[in-house]
Formats: sequence, structure tokens, C-alpha cells
Amino acid sequence: MAGSDTAPFLSQADDPDDGPVPGTPGLPGALGNPKSGEPEVPDAEGLQRITGLSPGRSALIVAVLCYINLLNYMDRFTVAGVLPDIEQFFSIGDSSSGLIQTVFISSYMVLAPVFGYLGDRYNRKYLMCGGIAFWSLVTLGSSFIPRERFWLLLLTRGLVGVGEASYSTIAPTLIADLFVADQRSRMLSVFYFAIPVGSGLGYIAGSKVKDVAGDWHWALRVTPGLGVVAVLLLFLIVREPPRGAVERHSDSPPLSPTSWWADLRALARNLIFGLITCLTGVLGVGLGVEISRRLRRSNPRADPLVCAAGLLGSAPFLFLSLACARGSIVATYIFIFIGETLLSMNWAIVADILLYVVIPTRRSTAEAFQIVLSHLLGDAGSPYLIGLISDRLRRSWPPSFLSEFRALQFSLMLCAFVGALGGAAFLGTAIFIEGDRRRAQLHVQGLLHEAGPTDDRIVVPQRGRSTRVPVSSVLI
Repeated sequence: MAGSDTAPFLSQADDPDDGPVPGTPGLPGALGNPKSGEPEVPDAEGLQRITGLSPGRSALIVAVLCYINLLNYMDRFTVAGVLPDIEQFFSIGDSSSGLIQTVFISSYMVLAPVFGYLGDRYNRKYLMCGGIAFWSLVTLGSSFIPRERFWLLLLTRGLVGVGEASYSTIAPTLIADLFVADQRSRMLSVFYFAIPVGSGLGYIAGSKVKDVAGDWHWALRVTPGLGVVAVLLLFLIVREPPRGAVERHSDSPPLSPTSWWADLRALARNLIFGLITCLTGVLGVGLGVEISRRLRRSNPRADPLVCAAGLLGSAPFLFLSLACARGSIVATYIFIFIGETLLSMNWAIVADILLYVVIPTRRSTAEAFQIVLSHLLGDAGSPYLIGLISDRLRRSWPPSFLSEFRALQFSLMLCAFVGALGGAAFLGTAIFIEGDRRRAQLHVQGLLHEAGPTDDRIVVPQRGRSTRVPVSSVLI
């Protein structure tokens, strides 16, 4: 395999010719020993042949990336550790000091797509080296700004976003090209573990270095020195793996970058679904509460009836969204929008029902049981159940992409039927809701007392009116 680091600066790192030779042991399908059915996950030997890197070298690369990620978040929160000193030095208020982080995040947010575009097309190792070197120089320069140039501090913090965007958008993709399946998940968990640790260390380092040096400027000079070490480690240890090679199947061609517009159109599908979920959640919750509030004036059972209507109404739309998924993506989004809106109508109402049918001294316990039961009967086991049904269906069909799609489509349709069952359950709740709410209100007002385990009195008529007497006296 050709060494990808020999590619020109900012050139496409992974040559389409790079890749494993068919029939290589340890690789799935025709990449290794021919096997029928689904492609297997490459073993350690297969990964080494694909990437050209030993397991130890790959783990060392992840360690370097984790160190840099730790350093990134240290730098973010170093400023927070000396923020009172910065306010005093530049004679600024809280709004101006808050602007320091706003400028950084805004720059980071705007530049992230730029480096995402570059990272998908050019040598990621050199992009990160350049970005971290630039970030280190700018951070060091920000420690020498005079007190009358606060605007210059804002500018430098904005430029720091250049370096962080160049790293944060690219580093996880390197890990994805070194590992697969569970190994990738473990390595990414280690990589992102650096976020809380680095944030805490940055705050501590900033305040402690200031205390030791007696000058807050020295707090901003720690991470640039560590940044130089990071650039050297990147340059000497990290190698650029071929993009997507560890995930290629036997008959799949080498991956080539598409146009940025094509990338955005593909990613927009996920964005659309996320926006639909956010919008329908807000719309559904507000709609459910308002409808219930208006119906309560004429129907005391309005709350469970609105919940029932939402669940029963959402079931056919969610079913149709799955049924239309292969034929029309637009129709699928429309049905998802309607179904999720109706489904979201019960969220706030269910919480309200729970609170007014339970006395105040038991509400926290009731909330706890509601959480346990809702997750136990819902998302705790449903992903596994859906996957299990899908796997069973796939075993009975010839292996193909269409069979995978159909199996998951049919298994997800179960959710619509469960939603209909939930609507029926709310209709049953409507029968008892008035009595339960009245008992809770009477109990709170002291007009109703529950019989304790030692309370064996019963009500009997005596001289024209009812009175409580012990059971034993009646028996005698």
C-alpha cells in the first residue's frame, strides 16, 4: 500500500488504488475468504492490511488525537478561569466579557462547514497540523494585548475558532477510518471523554497558573506550548488512513468525494427529519394543552380523551409514513409531521393527570414509577424488539438491500399498532379519571381519610344516623 503521507500537501490522501487485495485473509467476503450472506467485520489482521497500520499504531494515533482534543477544551476554559482578571485588566463589564465566548463560538460555528468541506477532500493530517499551529500562535499572541485594545482580544479569540474548527470536524473521521463496529465506539468514547476532562483542567490550569505567576497573561501561554507538542505528535505519529476502506464491501468501488452541493443535499435529509421532530414536539405539546384546557370547561374527562385522540390519530399517519418510505420521501415527511404532532399532544397532559390524581405527599414516588413503567414498556426494550423482529424477517428472505429495508420497515410498523393500544388505554382511563381526581382532592382537603392497616371500623346505622364502630362490637 502506498504511504498516504507522501501525498502532496492538501492533496487527496487516500488514493483510489489503495486498498486490500481480493482474497486477503482476515477480510470480509471477497476481500477475504469468500463467504455467503452478510459481510463480516474485519478482524485485527484485516484492519491492518486495509489501513497499513498495526493495532498498536492505530491506538497510538487515537491517543494523540485524544491529547489534542483535551488541549482544545483546556484552551476554551482557560479564559473562564481568569475571567475576573480579564475584566479588571480591560475595565469591561459582564456583557463584554461574555462577548469573548460568543465571538469564539460564532467563529467556530461558521468555519466548521469550511473545514468539513476541506476534510472530506484533502489530507486531514496536514489540515489539522496547520490549524493547531495557527491556533497556538494566535492564543500566544492574545496574551500580549495591551489594556486599551480589548477589540484585539475579541479578534484573536475569533481566530482561535479557526484552529478548533480545523480539528474538531476532522479528528473523529480519522478514528472512523481506523476502526469499525465496537472498536470504533470504544475509541470514540475515549476521544470524547476528553471534553469534560479538558474543560475542568482548563479552568483549573487557568486559575492556578495565574496564582503561581501572579499574572493572568501566563495562563494563556500554557496551551500554546502544549500545542507545539501536539503539532509535532501529529506530524510524526499520525498517518492518513484511506477513507472508508474499513467499511467497503467486496463489490463496492473506492469512495470518491462528491460535490459540496451533493453533500449538503444528502445531509439535509437528516436535518429535515430533525427539524420536523423539533417543530412537531413544540406544536404538539402546545396544541394538546390548549385543546385540553378548552374542553375541560364542558367535559371533565377531556385530558385522557385528548391523549387518546392523539395516539389513535397518530397511528395511521405513522403507519403511512413507513408504507410510503420507498415510494415518496415527500409523502413520508408529511405523514411523519402529522403523526409526530398528534403523538406529542399527550406529553404535558400525562404529567398533569399524574399530578392531580395523586396526593402531594406521594407525587415524587408516582413520578418515579411513571418513569420506570413508561420506559420499561417503551424505549427500554423496544429497540431490541424491533431489531429482533427485523433479524427474524431477514433470515427468511434472500440477502439484499431491499430485504434489509423491508424487514426494518415491517418491524417498525409495530409501533403504530402499539400507539393504537395506548389510545385505547387512555379511553379506559377516561372512565375512572373523575373519581380518582375527586378522591385526591378530598384527601388533600382532609375530607377523606384512607383506612390504615389497624383501622377495622365499619359504618353502621345507629338511632337514625350512621356512625363508625369497631368490627368486633358488631360481631359480639
